[in-house]
Amino acid sequence: YVCSTWGNNHFKTFDGDIYQFPGICEYNFVSDCQDSYKEFSVHIQRTLNSNNHPEIQYILITIKDLTVYLRPKLAVVDGRIVKTPYYSSVLLIESNDIYTKVYAKLGLIVIWNQEDALMVELDSKFNNRTCGLCGDYNGIPIYNEFINEGDYNSITYGNLQKINKPNAKCEDPDETQALPSCNEHRDECERLLTSSAFTDCRLRLNVEMYIQACMQDKCACNGNEDSFCLCSTISEYSRQCSHVGGRPGEWRTQHFC
Repeated sequence: YVCSTWGNNHFKTFDGDIYQFPGICEYNFVSDCQDSYKEFSVHIQRTLNSNNHPEIQYILITIKDLTVYLRPKLAVVDGRIVKTPYYSSVLLIESNDIYTKVYAKLGLIVIWNQEDALMVELDSKFNNRTCGLCGDYNGIPIYNEFINEGDYNSITYGNLQKINKPNAKCEDPDETQALPSCNEHRDECERLLTSSAFTDCRLRLNVEMYIQACMQDKCACNGNEDSFCLCSTISEYSRQCSHVGGRPGEWRTQHFC
């Protein structure tokens, strides 16, 4: 079971909902919320890079009493910079030029591409025990996470996951902003995500959710067709497909992504 976030502030909960939340504070991505003593938590902070695209600035993981702070090409455990691969009795941290991965013995795997995309895989013993941007992991989409009627939407939901830090300088995203429909981009997104490279993925994933995310990306980029706008959701679809045992074909070309 996987929760992920990628690209233009997209999130996919353990239960399969996909939503957008553009916050740039520190947020609880997922933590164990059953008891007062948290077995683990994963916090993230996004920032806008020089191209004005959101990327993950750092990830803060606690496992029992241990803290792991990750930045691109940097891992800090309990305040000390460590070399990877790093082993201890409770976790393993690996990193290469593309990914940083943390494996925790209690049933948590964190995979970060050191840019925009983060994936957390969680043991099913945490069913119905989590909170944060990844939802409650109860197996039911929408239920208990957010309801689109009325004034309680994904932005409200995201703002509730903020970690309150006394000196943090960050604004909550506006809860009243509606997302544009972006329907004019449907054909292109559909063509990209249903191309023959993804034949093996179609039965494994709900492609419609990724088409919608791709449409939002195209809208947000206002015709500025850099690779972030076009490729981040397709990359995520490809990653998720591999993760569930599919074999995406070669979809990148010299001229595309």
